[in-house]
Amino acid sequence: MIKPTPNPPEADSTSPYETLDSKKFHEAAERALDHYLNPFHPRKPLLKPGTRYLIAPGIANEELLADACETLTSAKTMASDFAGMIDTPQRHVLLGIGQLIMLGELAVNRVLDNLEMKAEAPL
Repeated sequence: MIKPTPNPPEADSTSPYETLDSKKFHEAAERALDHYLNPFHPRKPLLKPGTRYLIAPGIANEELLADACETLTSAKTMASDFAGMIDTPQRHVLLGIGQLIMLGELAVNRVLDNLEMKAEAPL
């Protein structure tokens, strides 16, 4: 007796890797299960830190805060100088950005003051 169609190819019907999307889904599910059910499972970092702009690890916090304060002061000056050169609608936006920069600068200055007071406090 002749069959009208050939035998179907044998396939593993339990494989989760039928398509590339199912393989990605399976890997994501495994990561999620490992994250919640196996907290001691070694994980690779999600993002590799960039080294283009790297701050040396030995710099003191006070120096970093002072540098941040100077950077914010420069940004505030540039924003207010540039605001004087453009028309009214954009000027208001730029002046608002300058004010936000100033608020950040004030917060950094307060942290520096608090650090200085803590350093001067008697033991």
